Amino acid sequence: MRHLALVAILALLAACANAPPQKPVMSASGSPASQYAGNDLLNATVWMQTSIEHDLVYAEIYRLAEAKLLAALADPQWDALPRGERGNDAAKLPPAVIVDIDETVLDNSPFEVRMIRDNATFNAEAWNAWVRQASAQPLPGALEYAKFAAAHGVTMIYISNRDAVQADSTRANLAADGFPLTDGAVLNRGAATPDCTEHSSADKGCRRKLVAQKFRIVAMFGDNLADFIDGADADNATRSERIAPYRDWFGERWFVLPNPVYGSWESILAKHNPDKKLQADPRAAKHAALHEN
Repeated sequence: MRHLALVAILALLAACANAPPQKPVMSASGSPASQYAGNDLLNATVWMQTSIEHDLVYAEIYRLAEAKLLAALADPQWDALPRGERGNDAAKLPPAVIVDIDETVLDNSPFEVRMIRDNATFNAEAWNAWVRQASAQPLPGALEYAKFAAAHGVTMIYISNRDAVQADSTRANLAADGFPLTDGAVLNRGAATPDCTEHSSADKGCRRKLVAQKFRIVAMFGDNLADFIDGADADNATRSERIAPYRDWFGERWFVLPNPVYGSWESILAKHNPDKKLQADPRAAKHAALHEN
């Protein structure tokens, strides 16, 4: 019996060795599925929704920003606009604060939960449905800061890379949450910016320049470098160079909120990778970006 069993095993191994190679597992998009399986959204979304640390970081940043706002209002030369984006004298203009919307003042983690539940990746149809729902809640400290700014005569300007067709739903969401709104306060992607073109879908420079025509910008908030400077979808070395002249502004004029779910920091890893295979496999590009001491 042992001899027969050994013969069977050897025959099976020989058959496997001579079998034709298997086709790679394909993803829903038709490209080879990455060897790195799993849901990238899970830990980040759980942290956003359940950790007290997340709430403390947001509340802390907005609370510290209130003190900086008072200092800015007392100094007519204080301007948080990136150098080169202003073509007028800001000293006598009324003050304004520019904020990003998603993951800066509004919490979209319920949308991420839907992606996790459905084992799906981002798609425009699902995102549009979420935006039309207009039910995103304020992030900790964001509404309090906005009301504090408004109480001190500061106009809140919301510059978002949501599509222009989502402007009404966006305003409705902000209004329902109690954020101060004035006419023209919401500038989504595609907003009319005469004689200026934003070259990247992430850029906001033209809209900042538009705001700067009427306001002195005393603070800016965002969860992505693109909320502060154009060209943030460059490679990491270039991003570091572009932000270098403004490092002292962070925590003074510019305030970054944490977003571990998405952003330029993620997309550039594949976009600028010289390996074409890694360009086509973003999850593998993330693994390749990791390093040990």
